[in-house]
Amino acid sequence: MDTGQMIADRIEALIVERGTNHRAVALSAGMSPTGVRDIVLRKTKNPTFANLAKIAEVLGVPVTAIIEGATRQPSVAVPGRAGAGAEVHLVDDYAKGDGLFQVECPPLLSPHGIVAVEVEGDSMEPAYSEGDLLFYSREAMGVPIEAIGRMCICADEDGRVWVKQVKAGTEAGRFNLLSINPLGANMHNVRLNWAAPVKLHLPKEFVRKV
Repeated sequence: MDTGQMIADRIEALIVERGTNHRAVALSAGMSPTGVRDIVLRKTKNPTFANLAKIAEVLGVPVTAIIEGATRQPSVAVPGRAGAGAEVHLVDDYAKGDGLFQVECPPLLSPHGIVAVEVEGDSMEPAYSEGDLLFYSREAMGVPIEAIGRMCICADEDGRVWVKQVKAGTEAGRFNLLSINPLGANMHNVRLNWAAPVKLHLPKEFVRKV
């Protein structure tokens, strides 16, 4: 099998694995809508390194995973810790940097737009223990409808960030924040800047730092 076909096969396999499609990857990579499809179908015989690097970035792998087949689990930044009272202390408010450290992205999640907070202390036991990670994605400000009734990472109007269950408040635009710990403090009719549902809770024994 020639190199071009191997590259095409690796891209196709990653697209299937990520649950996406040729057009979505191409547009995210800044290519024409058919750019990725043409590489996979070998209409583009010699794709440029720049385009392969863009495709690799969108698919969350190093470009060597496409060119050489050297696969590596993509990483996710951990930009903060959730400590006493389930308050989160972020070093940045989203995936703008490397965070406190990086961890392997769990296979069940796409790494794009995903970050995590590390649980510190016992304020969220018995559900979450120290060293566990809570993965979430926040693409915009506001409180999406899917956040209601879910455990979320959320920021109040003062900029303080919490891990709480978000419930509708008694007034429009206000929310009740419920503690996961029966002994924890609940917060009522709070205005939120944003809320992001917890996508995955990963116990500390499965965390792999990179």
